[in-house]
Amino acid sequence: MIKRLAIGLFLGFLMSLFLTTGVFAQKLKLASPFTEHMVLQRDRPINIWGEAEAYQQLKVTLGEDSLSVVADANGYWQAVLSARPAGGPFEFSVQCVDQEIRMRDVLIGEVWICSGQSNMQMGYQQIPDIKALEPLACNIRTFKVQQTVAFKEQKYLEGTWETKNPPSAVAFAFAYHLQEFLDVPVGIILTSWGSSSIEGWMPRDMTEKLPHFKRLMNDFDSDKAKHTRIDSILSKKGKRTTKDDIYLRTQPNILYNAMLHPLAPYSCRGIAWYQGEANSKTIEGMQQYGTTLPLWIERIRTEWQNNQLEVMAVMLPGFENPLIRKNKQPDKLELPDLPSWAWMREAQCQVLELDSAHIITTIDLGETRNIHPKDKLPIGQRLALVAQQKTGKKKQVAQGPIINRVTIKNNNLVLHFDNAKGLQTIDGADPKAFWLADQSGNWYKANSKIKGGKVELGCHQLERPLYVRYAFSAMPEVNLINGAGLPARPFRTDRFLPPANKK
Repeated sequence: MIKRLAIGLFLGFLMSLFLTTGVFAQKLKLASPFTEHMVLQRDRPINIWGEAEAYQQLKVTLGEDSLSVVADANGYWQAVLSARPAGGPFEFSVQCVDQEIRMRDVLIGEVWICSGQSNMQMGYQQIPDIKALEPLACNIRTFKVQQTVAFKEQKYLEGTWETKNPPSAVAFAFAYHLQEFLDVPVGIILTSWGSSSIEGWMPRDMTEKLPHFKRLMNDFDSDKAKHTRIDSILSKKGKRTTKDDIYLRTQPNILYNAMLHPLAPYSCRGIAWYQGEANSKTIEGMQQYGTTLPLWIERIRTEWQNNQLEVMAVMLPGFENPLIRKNKQPDKLELPDLPSWAWMREAQCQVLELDSAHIITTIDLGETRNIHPKDKLPIGQRLALVAQQKTGKKKQVAQGPIINRVTIKNNNLVLHFDNAKGLQTIDGADPKAFWLADQSGNWYKANSKIKGGKVELGCHQLERPLYVRYAFSAMPEVNLINGAGLPARPFRTDRFLPPANKK
């Protein structure tokens, strides 16, 4: 009995010794976004987190600055390093009693997450004006998130920082021009997937605020065949087909779990969001987007522990769905039986009700029958203009003319704009794509003139025009810009219902 007790005590002593020396201790681990060549956000507190043995004390060092933290009972730890200006390369390390992770090539600069669907994912190798930037680009680094899904929120994802340009045309053009404007390192975290709806990028708890998302998740949870098929696709690993990928990326929630949640709360300036096509299939879907997008932004800001996280949403460009009936009357505004993207653009603009949220106007871009247009360079430039306006010392005009107010002059309407310095048209002609209506809701093309930095509208068919729409159709022909060459943002002043909602 005494012998057994002694053996037990000795084994207990050995176990204690092994735990103390780290033989059985939890391995020191950093969260996925922290790899060699990473870019950390300048001028903001820097979040660093990971896992270690429970209650383990750790030392986090960046350059000559260090901070000590202690892991909690589950082994989770987080350090918040003080804000610092752009620079580098720096050494970075995390140390505990017997383990260390060290990196030797860390930069401080501007970090942006670029996310969305196919027009964000679209590569630049076949786009000459963006490919031509390759030999000129410098100080740009990329963390590309592997495309996959998960039924539950994940702690980790697959990806690594690389000293090369983002493969995305929009993300690269954005990074290039932002680096050129600011002359600091730029880091792009690219997490995007074609065909994905915004619901695919939403956490499950948003069902509490969005009934339509709750219905989607209830249907998804109850569909066992769908779960089985997703499991089967994921088991293929590197042998997935395009059909498999389409099936995965069109489901709700599971992209967020695998491709967005593990990035939070990596310190960054903001998110460039180019998505909306997948939510534009019905007029109801487009109207719902106007509620969903701002709520999603607020939820992401909570996840990132930053209520002022900048969000730049790219407006959908011109595109004329071939299914939409063309109006044969040249003097009437097309109000098709099927919805056009004009209503989606209006929904996207609802983000402007939030602080630090922006819309990138693209109404002058796009292709009539191509949902993946190649004119991505202007989008990247305009994203960079807005981003530098928030962070750069030299402020440049970042937006085109934006309607401020409408006044009445005799039987004409006079439009007053913000960002209207140098108001002009690209072709010297009168402004196009303006329409007027009275209380009847019948729309007529307006006669338009630029007068003293304003636009004056009239219409001989209307005695008392009350409402105006600008560029409010599928693919309007527009020419109104300001002195910076940036296009006027589409708008309407009426509150008539979309055609599908009319009784």
